[in-house]
Amino acid sequence: MNIRIKLALATAACAAVGLSVLGWFAFAPGPLAFAGGKSIALVDYKGSSPTGVPAEMVSSDLIARGKYLTRAADCAACHTAKGGKPFAGGRAFKLPFGTLYTPNITPDVETGIGSWSGAEFVRAVHNGIAKDGTRLYPAFPYASYTMLTDEDVLAIKAYLFSVPAVHQANIPSALAFPFNQRWLMSIWGVLFNPNERFRPVPERGPEWNRGAYLVEAAAHCGECHSPRNLMQAMDNRHKFAGGSAEGWTAYNITADPQSGIGDWTPAEVSRYLSAGHAQGRGSASGPMAEAIDMSLRHLTPGDVAAMATYLKTIPAVRTAELPPIAKRVTELQRDDAELAGKRVFEGACASCHAWSGGGSAIPEAALTGSRAVNDSSATNVVQMILNGTGSVPLGSPFMPSFATGYGNDEIAALSNYVTGRFGASASRITAKDVARLRALN
Repeated sequence: MNIRIKLALATAACAAVGLSVLGWFAFAPGPLAFAGGKSIALVDYKGSSPTGVPAEMVSSDLIARGKYLTRAADCAACHTAKGGKPFAGGRAFKLPFGTLYTPNITPDVETGIGSWSGAEFVRAVHNGIAKDGTRLYPAFPYASYTMLTDEDVLAIKAYLFSVPAVHQANIPSALAFPFNQRWLMSIWGVLFNPNERFRPVPERGPEWNRGAYLVEAAAHCGECHSPRNLMQAMDNRHKFAGGSAEGWTAYNITADPQSGIGDWTPAEVSRYLSAGHAQGRGSASGPMAEAIDMSLRHLTPGDVAAMATYLKTIPAVRTAELPPIAKRVTELQRDDAELAGKRVFEGACASCHAWSGGGSAIPEAALTGSRAVNDSSATNVVQMILNGTGSVPLGSPFMPSFATGYGNDEIAALSNYVTGRFGASASRITAKDVARLRALN
C-alpha cells in the first residue's frame, strides 16, 4: 500500500471520527426527552397555558408581568455587580480560560439596551446575538431562554425598560485564544441551541408542564445542575446529575435517593426552593442561596410547587463520588490535624452550629443532613467559610465570611473536621486547595 493510499485512509478515518463526535453532540436528547409522550406546539395545547405569569397575575399590567418573569429568570443576579446598581452589569465570572463581565441591561441608550428594539431583544435572548450582531457567550443561558415565548421575553424587556437607566460602560471580557473569538459561538449555537420555543407534553398534565417551563426555560436550572460536555454545552444524557457554578458545586437534583433528591418529598423541595432551607436537608449557600434570594422566593407558592412536581420526575442518575447522607455525628480520632480543626470550630462555629451539628438556636444553622457537609471534596464547605452568606433577606440566618480571619491551613483543617464529624467521611482538603478556591472569589 503506497503512502497516498495510507494518507487517504487516515484522513477518512479522522473525518469519520470527527463526524461521529459532532453527531454525538448535535443529536443529544432535548431537555424534555425523558418525559415520554409527544411534545406539541404551544398553540395546539388544550390546557391552560404553562407559559407567562401564574393565574393570579394574568390581569396585571405588562410591567408587573415582566417584573415577575424577570425575577423568575434571575436576570438581576448576573447583571448586577457586587455593590453595584441593579442590572448595570459588570459582574465578573472567572473561567478557566479568562474572565467574562456581564453587560449593562438598563435602558441607558449609550451603555445599556435603551436603543434596542423588541425584535433585537428577542433575538439576543433566543439566539445569543446582540443588537450589533456580536455573538454572546453561553454564560448567558440563551440555550435555555430560547424556550421562553416571544410574549414573555417582550414582557421582560418592558420591565427592564422601566427600571432606572444607569450610564455605565461595559467592561471588555478578557479571554484567552481561541475563546476570545466570538464568531465561534455561531458554530456553538448551531450545535447546541435548538432555537425552539417551549413545547408542552399533554400526557404530563398542567402542573408538570408549568414546572417544566419554569425549571427548563425561565429558571434555567440545568445550566448549573447539569454536567457539561467537551464543548461546554449541557449534557442532557446526564441531566441534572450535578455541575458547577462560580467555584461552587451545584449538586445532583435527579431522583437518585443517595446522591440526588429522590428521597425528598415535594413539600421539602418546595420549602428549599422558596426559603433556602428544608428541615434535615441543610440550607442553601453560594449561587443557590443567591438564586433563592433574588428569584425563587419571589415566585408564587403554586409556581414553586409546580417546579417541585417537575423536578421529582427527573430520572435518577447516580453521582458515584457522593455517599449517602450520614445519620449521626462521628467522634473523630484525636490526631493533630483533627485537633487543629476542632479548635477553630470551637472558637468560631460551635456557638451557632452546636457540637451536635443541629444548630444551637435556629434549624437553618444545622450542619447535619447537608449535602455539602457530606461531600468529601468539601468544595462548598470551604466556599461557605470563605464567603459566608453575604447579604440575606430580613429574618434569614446570617453567617459572616471568615476569609480574612483564618489562613488557608486553618480553613482546610476546619473543613476536614466538619466533614468528618458531621458528614459521611472526612475530606482531605489542603491549604493549596483552599488557596485555589479563594482565588475564584
